[in-house]
Amino acid sequence: AGIADSRQTNHSSSRRHRAPHHFEATLKAQLEKRKRVASASPFANEELPKKAADSGPLLPPLEVCPSEVSKTKSFVSDTLTFEGGLTLLKGRVHAGDLTNLESIGGNFEAGLRLSKCAVELVNTLRREIQDGQLSFRGKRVLELGCGHGLPGIFACLKGAAEVHFQDLSAEVLRSITIPNVIANLEHAHSQHAHLSDGGQVMTRTSQQLRPELHYYAGDWSGMESVLSLVRQDDTDSVCSRDHSGCAGKSFTEKGRQIDNDREIHTQSCGLKGPKRMPSSSRAWERGNSSGSLEGGYDIILMSETVYAALSLRKLYSLVMKCLRSPYGVMYVAGKKHYYGSGGGTRQFKILADVDGLLGAHLIADFTDASFNTKEVWKYFH
Repeated sequence: AGIADSRQTNHSSSRRHRAPHHFEATLKAQLEKRKRVASASPFANEELPKKAADSGPLLPPLEVCPSEVSKTKSFVSDTLTFEGGLTLLKGRVHAGDLTNLESIGGNFEAGLRLSKCAVELVNTLRREIQDGQLSFRGKRVLELGCGHGLPGIFACLKGAAEVHFQDLSAEVLRSITIPNVIANLEHAHSQHAHLSDGGQVMTRTSQQLRPELHYYAGDWSGMESVLSLVRQDDTDSVCSRDHSGCAGKSFTEKGRQIDNDREIHTQSCGLKGPKRMPSSSRAWERGNSSGSLEGGYDIILMSETVYAALSLRKLYSLVMKCLRSPYGVMYVAGKKHYYGSGGGTRQFKILADVDGLLGAHLIADFTDASFNTKEVWKYFH
């Protein structure tokens, strides 16, 4: 009996060890088979598995206005310090602070907590900028599954012209994302004003930026119907373009202006795109020369969005509709494998590999205290 138990234990351990590789091979084989019989994209005309319906009704996409946020609640925050001395605020939110938990669904805790992947994504974006591989100046940015929205907030502080935040729940946006965005931009503005009062000369490139901010809630299926940069018509947004209290500027980690790129910024809602001097960034960054009327987002940010295998296809379908071609880039942060839900960064990459339209580089990986491997991938056309 002891020998049998030992063999069974070793066999189970071996199966657990082979599970990720076995899953990748099986999923890749299935997708390759579907690709051979599909007339276009491997995900075209593909229905979601029936199990997806068991997770509850899909929340219809909608835009959430900052005016819907209650102004009576006080904002309590913690200060987070990132690499290079960058500091951002993270609001303290508890389940009792939310007024409509039903709209969040069973996994509402995911919107309340700040994942380590979001923190690592901000650090990775900062290193990308430092290495000359990325610039947010004048760019149009979309953060999917935003929660606290720290990666998108970082994009605002680095000079993005337009930043859109998306989350499954409108309640998360009203109670967490929007207050956090406003608090961080007001904090950065006050830091900048303090430096200016100290006698610092204001230059043309450090003039005030007003990033165009929008917030969208709902399931990824059909989300492109409300994202303003994906629409093909000229219909105005239901929200006002002028969000008071959401004005921001371009800052370094210490709150100083960034002048070394010698860029001249214009409002993204104007007819002219940002003018820029040649830089050492990659070729995709030169795409702004075509103006801001071209559809799609220049940069898409995601952290912990690839955890569920059932939602990977609709997530991939959405980003392919949203990512600007041919210069758009996407950063995906998450665990290598999510045991139990079947997702992971490697499973998402399989979809991209089979589709064959995006390239990808692994630009960061780290292991947490629980020995979970987490990664940041950069995708590009």
